[in-house]
Amino acid sequence: MENTPAPRAGRKEWTALGVLMLPLLLVSMDVSVLYFAIPYVSQDLEPSATQQLWILDMYGFVLAGLLITMGALGDRIGRRALVLAGAVLFGTASVAAAYAHTAELLIAVRALLGLGGAALMPSTLALIRNLFHDGKQRGKAVTLWTTVMTTGISLGPVVSGLLLEHFWWGAVFLINLPAMVLLLVLVPFLVPEFRSAKRERFDLPSAMLSLGAVLLVIYGIKEWARHGYEPLPALAIGVGLVLAFVFVRRQKRLAHPMVDLGLLGRRTFGGPVFANLLAMFATVGMAVFLTQYLQSVLGLSPFSAALWSLVPAAGVAVMAPAGAALAQRVDRAYVMGGGFLLSACGFLWLTQVRPDSALWFTLAGASLYAGGLVAAMTLANELALGAAPPERAGSAAAVLESGQELGGALGMAILGSIGAAVYSRDMTDALPSGVPQAEAVRETLGGATAAAAQLPDETAAAVLAAARDAFTHGMSFAAVGAAVVMAAAGLFSVTWLRGAGKTKHPTETPADPLPAPLTPR
Repeated sequence: MENTPAPRAGRKEWTALGVLMLPLLLVSMDVSVLYFAIPYVSQDLEPSATQQLWILDMYGFVLAGLLITMGALGDRIGRRALVLAGAVLFGTASVAAAYAHTAELLIAVRALLGLGGAALMPSTLALIRNLFHDGKQRGKAVTLWTTVMTTGISLGPVVSGLLLEHFWWGAVFLINLPAMVLLLVLVPFLVPEFRSAKRERFDLPSAMLSLGAVLLVIYGIKEWARHGYEPLPALAIGVGLVLAFVFVRRQKRLAHPMVDLGLLGRRTFGGPVFANLLAMFATVGMAVFLTQYLQSVLGLSPFSAALWSLVPAAGVAVMAPAGAALAQRVDRAYVMGGGFLLSACGFLWLTQVRPDSALWFTLAGASLYAGGLVAAMTLANELALGAAPPERAGSAAAVLESGQELGGALGMAILGSIGAAVYSRDMTDALPSGVPQAEAVRETLGGATAAAAQLPDETAAAVLAAARDAFTHGMSFAAVGAAVVMAAAGLFSVTWLRGAGKTKHPTETPADPLPAPLTPR
């Protein structure tokens, strides 16, 4: 029987996609938008050191922990309904955060922002699966989604810096409000409702298990990255892994599981999830080094560093659509492998960066790895989304994004630990005797900078020069680690996904049945 051509999206669907990109941009920006604002928050609310960390981290923890729950919920109650509910919560919590008068209230409201963000993120990706049935068009839509998501994380500090030059710190939250209002007005007219036609029961114990597993594992990994090995983070990771095991066992027994383990076992879905995890491992792991390098080694102001950190987006803007176009002619597995190989070359480029390297040299290497990574991630997202049944698109998108969160936490921990170990070893060898606060100087570049401010000029210059050399040396070792992981990701893509990633003819939609199993409203 001849395949029926898939219906092509028109102006309404593309306009709907543009509207759905608004919450995605803001949700990803909110991960980093407080980086510049935290000194002003600290001056106003006077949080303790622990409270300050929770102000920064609470949003990301809750967002990561609830992605799987919200993806499954959207499949059951309707993805448009969940987007609208998420927009109401995100907008309300943004106003509450802007006018929070205590540190405790701001922490609580940041948790609500994470809840709203978790409702919005998987639903935006899942709706692409429902709005775009033509393979080529869906590929372009996923390219845009991936680009907006990665750009939002980089854009957060820039927007924060601009607002803080003219307004008080609460403005970094109020910027969310107009976009959420626009979303609430336009989505009901542009986006049809999609939900599973089967009456699937929502399993609350599974939701609690997934929340506990993801929260504890990511919390433990981040604390390990921040403070090194300690018993409490290790215990958190262990308990989280036990909860994850119980969650998987429970999914096998349920008639309507929250996560389709059979789908996760398919190489066209499980493979891209793993590839995306590796991509975020390198992306987040190296972002920490580049931010510090621009500010603490090259001496750029925070706002200037944030602006210059947008330059790698040029590599993304070129490589993401180029990779998507090439994948129309070549097996996607090879294009993904090429993207990972290109990113590995970018990381190897960064091993040649020195404290006195030209800014353009560093940014060129960053553009190379960012372009290759986003090209590979775009194709991985597209392949996984195409493999998921439309009625499971929300759960599938949530699993993809949860893998990315876990990969980012692992990258920060492992690559950060490599860089910190090299820095500490170099500073132990290079630090002059008799320097006060020697322990802080040996631990971080920030500690060395703070200590140098209290030293005589000649000694301060020697300490700073040694610290910048040590930090850059540590960044080089971390870049080697990232390059090795990217080379492994490229090899995995080619060997595991070869054949599965071949582009189907646009009229062939074997993995993309029309919304018959859904109930569009």
